[in-house]
Amino acid sequence: MSTTFTMPNRQLTWLITGCSSGFGLALTNMVQSHGHKVIATSRNPSRTPELVAEVERKGGKWLKLDAEDPNCADVIKDLESSGQQIDVLVNNAGSSIHACVEQFTEEEVRRQMESMYFGPARLIREAVAHMRIRRFGIVVNMSSGAGLEGRETMGAYAPAKAALDSVSKILAKEVSEFNVRVLIVSLGAFNTNMVNAITTSKNPMPEDYKGSIAEKTINAMGNGSFNPEGDKEKAVKAIYEVVMGEGVGAGRQGERFLPLGRDLAARVKQVQDQYSHSMEVFGDICNNVYRDS
Repeated sequence: MSTTFTMPNRQLTWLITGCSSGFGLALTNMVQSHGHKVIATSRNPSRTPELVAEVERKGGKWLKLDAEDPNCADVIKDLESSGQQIDVLVNNAGSSIHACVEQFTEEEVRRQMESMYFGPARLIREAVAHMRIRRFGIVVNMSSGAGLEGRETMGAYAPAKAALDSVSKILAKEVSEFNVRVLIVSLGAFNTNMVNAITTSKNPMPEDYKGSIAEKTINAMGNGSFNPEGDKEKAVKAIYEVVMGEGVGAGRQGERFLPLGRDLAARVKQVQDQYSHSMEVFGDICNNVYRDS
């Protein structure tokens, strides 16, 4: 589904989370190279002083933002109060923990939801309040194929992504009439540090799962045999152009879902086929559960 939006003809200010590496850093570089202002954020800016200096040398800012902090939206509130409006919010920061569903601790699941859903949702609520009043803004939520159809061991990560996807779809319907756009970027596997940053549950895997697909999936991620084919630089270029309505994004500014990656395309097809199959099998039942007139 698409909607018509108008873009101002001026420099835009982007606030991007998770900029110390991967997609966040690549997108920061891309946006700055096109003359826009970036407010980059990360959990610990002191760990990447060279990156901070480079972004600020190009006219940007680098701020501390921890999505798990209940007060993380104060970063946007303070910027807006000082007269620095946010035109584009990119929720990119995140982490992932992998294990069997029954293996996770309550704390592990809650922390994953904090960083991947509650944190971004706080930022969205604060940013959109200002965008709505100005009648312009763009929210970009970096998601994953896991949000569409999670694989084994993604019992904490996939629900968090699915929750962010769901609120993105609802938000898009609510704010489109205010010229505020919401874009879900659904990523396949790309050449970032995400694989190396994966953690596992502190609980041991139950013996029954030894040799299962779940164990093999975790082992593949941990032993370096998983080698993503996706090129993050090409993906970032596409993201920038779709957000700005330039290049491959020309005429597509109103689109709400941007899938990126051959593996993601296969995941989308899988989900489509699953729903089609369910309707073929249960369609007659689905349409025969109404009260008699």
